[in-house]
Amino acid sequence: MEKLKKRWGITSNFQLIIIFIVFAITGSSSVYVAKPFLEWIGLDREAFAAAWWGGFLYWTLRLLLIFPFYQVLLVIYGWLFGQFRFFWNFERKMLKHMGLGFLFK
Repeated sequence: MEKLKKRWGITSNFQLIIIFIVFAITGSSSVYVAKPFLEWIGLDREAFAAAWWGGFLYWTLRLLLIFPFYQVLLVIYGWLFGQFRFFWNFERKMLKHMGLGFLFK
């Protein structure tokens, strides 16, 4: 745990626990939000063909939607839990590694 605290620049165990909680809540929330969003835009499961590729297309689209929801919710929950600076820097670093660093210029 000390290695992780040093890598992230964290000084206390309490801050580390808060960060883990934010990661857990964000992951669960992003998965939970994707389904109602697809239904809201009219792409619920019944809108896809009953063939095997219909299910594959639905789940692929849902998984692709989870990614942007996760990015936004991570910063929001980080702010709510008082760790905005950590999660903003984490977000920027993650997107730069994915080749999307141009978004922050």
